[in-house]
Amino acid sequence: MRENRLCFPKGGICVSRRLSDIPTGSVERDAAAIQELLQYSDDLQIQDFGRDCEQVKLMFFDTLTDSQSIHEQVLQPILQKPGAAIADCLPAASVSTVQTLSEATSYLLKGYVIVLLTGQQDIVCIAAKSSFTRSVDEPVNEKVVRGAHDGFIENLNVNVHLVRKMIENRQLTVTYYTIGRETQTRVALLYMNNLANKQVVQEMEKRIQAIHADSILGTNFIEEYVEDTPYSPFPQLLSTERPDRVTANLMEGRVALLASGAPTALIFPVTFFAFYQSPDDYNSRWFAGTFFRLIRLISFFIAISFPAIYIATVAFRFEILPSDLIIAIKQSIDKVPYPPLVEAFIMEITIELIREAGIRLPSPLGQTIGVIGGIVIGQAVVQASLVSNIMVIVVAITAIAAYVVPSNEMGTAVRLLRFGFMISAATLGLLGIVLSFTLLLIHLCALESFGTPYFAPLSTGKWRNLKDTIVRFPMWKMSSRPVDATPQRNTQETISRGWQPDDSRE
Repeated sequence: MRENRLCFPKGGICVSRRLSDIPTGSVERDAAAIQELLQYSDDLQIQDFGRDCEQVKLMFFDTLTDSQSIHEQVLQPILQKPGAAIADCLPAASVSTVQTLSEATSYLLKGYVIVLLTGQQDIVCIAAKSSFTRSVDEPVNEKVVRGAHDGFIENLNVNVHLVRKMIENRQLTVTYYTIGRETQTRVALLYMNNLANKQVVQEMEKRIQAIHADSILGTNFIEEYVEDTPYSPFPQLLSTERPDRVTANLMEGRVALLASGAPTALIFPVTFFAFYQSPDDYNSRWFAGTFFRLIRLISFFIAISFPAIYIATVAFRFEILPSDLIIAIKQSIDKVPYPPLVEAFIMEITIELIREAGIRLPSPLGQTIGVIGGIVIGQAVVQASLVSNIMVIVVAITAIAAYVVPSNEMGTAVRLLRFGFMISAATLGLLGIVLSFTLLLIHLCALESFGTPYFAPLSTGKWRNLKDTIVRFPMWKMSSRPVDATPQRNTQETISRGWQPDDSRE
């Protein structure tokens, strides 16, 4: 309880009273108190009308509510039954009753209409939210050739609905939390109760409840608060905009986290190889999925080491190249006035500038920038002898390899690691590349994602998990769930392929 001066319509006189969180039963006083709690916001609307010799006030935010819903679901039912209680006039599913002013303001901020009645301390709250959500479309960042083409949006209820539509199972559990002292962001934790590791679920619940921040605006904020090693360049939670990908991981025993205002879900625990998997791997035949996955894993090594190998070879070990190739490279770099490391940095930074410009500009202009950057600038810098044509080829192949990664977060980590490898190669040659790979391998083996080794199964030696890691075996060969997900139940109850070919037809 605190001291406040409130102005009530009593001949324009300001009276002083102690403002309590408990409604007084006076419509004018309670409405004034709620206005003060909401800082007299201009979008807070108040409507008065009489009903059976009693004064009624409706309060709502016109920016959060739908005027047609207020008229049809609130005003009409109340006026049509003048003798009945307010709560009895309305559908029970849309009505809540609160006993404090702070609770009433919370409902107002959620898009409810509150009803104040003379002589009654209970405040009736009626749902009348406006709906301004975009349609469910395919994610721009995770397109597939075959499979589902729907993606998450910024509405948490819609996102949970998309997952529940794919898993019609009573074991699917959804737990809601509210974090962010000022933003009051709703967060949903999804898991299969009979598959997910209880310790993983409890650990995430503990980390969510330990978040003390004024502003939480999406899953990317939550990721930084809950990841095991925040200073690592590698993401330890898998971010996706695809409901089918979330569903597949839930059925393996993993846990998903959704937040209001964000069209992405976080999946955990995960390993390094999960970031190189795509729904297309499973929507295609198993040998095609294996081929595509191997291409992506090879692209990881090309993206982080190709410029470094070129720098180390040209600067320290050019004799390992064929003589014809040495002549071509020498003719290319003779007119360049600085070492290969500077060349590589110029080109890599130029590629990043073109990428950022393409993202920020409107789509037609972004395509134009890509053409200008890729053709005009590339050709001009070679003719001006600022960069060798061999370096342009190396950087172009490296950039393509970096964009093969299905995960944007992993792609960013790969692009950052590339600069460290180039510096090591320019300093120590091929030995620097070997040392960099050694340090990278040590770091990957030391990382964990909610208790799961990040580089499993290679770091754990559990080779049976390779069925769906580097390669993809046929579906009927993968009757057991990945051990790295630490599920409660590893194997299915029955054999996946329980029939045998009929040889009698031959």
